[in-house]
Amino acid sequence: MITLYGIPNCDTVKRARRWLDDHGIAYRFHDLRRDGLDDDRLAAWIDAVGWESLLNRRGTTWRRLPEAARASIDRGNAARLMLEQPTLIRRPVLARGRRLQVGFDADSYQALFGGAARS
Repeated sequence: MITLYGIPNCDTVKRARRWLDDHGIAYRFHDLRRDGLDDDRLAAWIDAVGWESLLNRRGTTWRRLPEAARASIDRGNAARLMLEQPTLIRRPVLARGRRLQVGFDADSYQALFGGAARS
């Protein structure tokens, strides 16, 4: 089962969803705001790709954090903040079995799906 995690109004998530649809890849969409994210799943993601890869430091949610919170960021603080404010998670997160892809890049998706993706 393929699951795409994100928020529906994110442009990068929209591009990823369009790519999956255009290539005939079936997936389930998980809205991080509406459906939430549990501690265990986030911990597994952090173990797999690192908290630094998951933390979206480019978005407005990051910029709105107090300077002290941004300056003292570490694994524990990052995980807590990402659970409290899912828009701090870099989007989308695509889960295919045990494999994760953070962010969207058409070439990476093509490599991940190989022959399963129709052109």
